[in-house]
Amino acid sequence: MWYAIEGHDGADVLARRQQARAAHLARLEALRDAGRLLLAGPCPAIDAEDPGPAGYSGSIVIAEFGSLAEARAWAEADPYVAAGVYERVEVRPFRPVLP
Repeated sequence: MWYAIEGHDGADVLARRQQARAAHLARLEALRDAGRLLLAGPCPAIDAEDPGPAGYSGSIVIAEFGSLAEARAWAEADPYVAAGVYERVEVRPFRPVLP
């Protein structure tokens, strides 16, 4: 089943986000390579493609896992969690309809 994982950034975490980014992307690339990633990306904190020093308000990942517990465990092991970038993470079942 598909799951939506939404990580919410804490305040003033842009430097920590940048430091943990390579490890975060490596996990997403592994999901992609396994055919289990629908989409992933950051949410700019301002209405701009590149928010610069304003940074991000969080990230969204939609990926396939065997269960909600598996999706939550994967999300909790994210390098952004370990680095203190995300102040909270939400994981919900997701059902793709369009496109």
